[in-house]
Parts: sequence; C-alpha cells; structure tokens
Amino acid sequence: MSCKTRRWTGLLFGVCAALPASAKCGGVDYSWGADALALMHDYVVTMMLYVLYLLYAIAAIVAIYASLQIYIKMNTREEGITREIMMVVGACLFIIGASIVFPAFFGYRV
Repeated sequence: MSCKTRRWTGLLFGVCAALPASAKCGGVDYSWGADALALMHDYVVTMMLYVLYLLYAIAAIVAIYASLQIYIKMNTREEGITREIMMVVGACLFIIGASIVFPAFFGYRV
C-alpha cells in the first residue's frame, strides 16, 4: 500500500471508531422540549374547546335568525321557503359535523 492509501485508511478507521463513542457520550438534556410540547398540546386543546363553544354560540344565533326569517316568509307567503329551510338544516348539520371533525383532527374527543 502506498503512503496516501494508508493515511486515508487510518483516517477512515479513526472516524468510524470515534462515531460510536461520540454517539454514546451525549450530555444534552432534551427534556425541556418535551415540557414545551406538552404545554403547547394543553394550549391547543384549551383553545380548541373555546373555538368549539364559540362556533356553537354563533350557530345558535344564526339558526334563530334564519328561523325568524322563515317564519316571516311563511306569514307573507313568499317564494323559496323550502330552500331556506334546507339551508338552515344544512348549516346545522355542518356545525354538528365540524364539531366532531375539528377535535378529531387533533386526536381529541370532546
């Protein structure tokens, strides 16, 4: 073997021998990352519940308003009452579906 080949072989052997030793002697503490991740999980779940309750409140207000509009249309015998009723029912189904899917997206059951 030539001198260059021996030098590269020795360097390669030295690097390969040092890798397991450097992997085992880590002194870094990663526990702060786990604490921050747990804190953010709790924050997202808390905010998710507030957003869900806010959606319920908005849906209730919109449903009451739409129901009053349907009642007024029925009394004045206007056209499109069936369409309005179907829109309100569809909106209620969407809010119910979204309240199930939104927490499930984060893996949480309400």
